[in-house]
Amino acid sequence: MHLAILMTNTDESDFAQRHPKDGEKFTDLIRMARQDWRTSVFAVKDGTFPQNLFEFDGAMITGSPASARSGAAWVAELLEMIRAAHARRFPLFGACFGHQAIALALGGSLDKNPDGWVHGLTRNRLLHSPDWAAALPEEVRLYGSHCECVCSLPPGAVPLAESNGVNAGFTLGRHILTTQHHPEMTHDFIIALSEEMRGDLGPSVFARALDSLAERSDQQVFAETLARFFEQAAPPATAASSL
Repeated sequence: MHLAILMTNTDESDFAQRHPKDGEKFTDLIRMARQDWRTSVFAVKDGTFPQNLFEFDGAMITGSPASARSGAAWVAELLEMIRAAHARRFPLFGACFGHQAIALALGGSLDKNPDGWVHGLTRNRLLHSPDWAAALPEEVRLYGSHCECVCSLPPGAVPLAESNGVNAGFTLGRHILTTQHHPEMTHDFIIALSEEMRGDLGPSVFARALDSLAERSDQQVFAETLARFFEQAAPPATAASSL
């Protein structure tokens, strides 16, 4: 199976240069479950989009410090691509910014997080368990870092999980899966990111984040769930050939 990674992360700081880019992190995530799958990375935040998205078997939209509500030209183009993909029932996964962009493109709405920054290990209560998500526990632990949230879902979307009363992911049909959080982040990376963001987070959020990171995320089981999502969403011939 060959997936497109639509890289939206606009961070070009020294910190970002010292760590793997999102294309590598999302590739590592899916290969935790399916070692032979291929990925191609497109820096859509720089205006580099696939010439034909539908040549791929699916796409993953990454996180970003940018806002899906920014009105930037590349964001507008991405929202149009999401709408085109949805019209063709093309398999899409979105994480954090990707989750918010898919929601906004398809008729949902965004707002600031009611309690400010969410950062660290999050606990997400599973609300819906499709057959391909059977491996997920009732409480899914994922690393998170965001200050915006989806406050209303697109028409037809089914909430997948919630965290502290806020939507933490949804499905739409069998071709769209999202999470508000960052399954691609490793434990070492979220610790380093917490230190980097210490001033932005403030003392109380930073301390709470460090306390939460005494535990680790459910990255492996989420990677397996993500692989199963793409397998069931792909056309039968494509799915069969990838197994």
